[in-house]
Amino acid sequence: MALMLIRGENDSKLLNAIADIERHAKLKLISKPKVISAAIADDIVERILKVPLRSRSKAATSFFVKEDITLSIMQVKTIHPPAHVIIVSDEYDEYEQLDAILDECPNLDGYHSKKSVNNNQYNNNNDRYNKPNSNKSNGNNDDDLSQPTQLRDYRKDYLSTN
Repeated sequence: MALMLIRGENDSKLLNAIADIERHAKLKLISKPKVISAAIADDIVERILKVPLRSRSKAATSFFVKEDITLSIMQVKTIHPPAHVIIVSDEYDEYEQLDAILDECPNLDGYHSKKSVNNNQYNNNNDRYNKPNSNKSNGNNDDDLSQPTQLRDYRKDYLSTN
């Protein structure tokens, strides 16, 4: 589990950076992003980096991701978010300070995860998506997510025979 801190010019850039972290870095948020003071975020970053910042932020947020610190750092390096993303390691004293602050901070408005835990977006009101799939050989009404697995298994069996 890694603690992320994002500094930016406005909430819109923070939200875009979070979306990039989820979509492109493929990291899973396990807590809602919390709004923290930009001055506190700048102070924490200066103490961690041990250099003065070139510019001050106007908005900041922090949250936990499921992946460990090393993987989070490697994944964030592969993307180019529109805000300054820092992974705060538990080796720093600032980790406990930031963790304590998060309990009191409000949630970031406008954040909605694209990777929802319950992916049942088609409810019973839409019959088009609730019809049983007649192409299934086993006759049960499992969700359509099992079909790609069946195709993969079919291809593997087909390609392994001579």
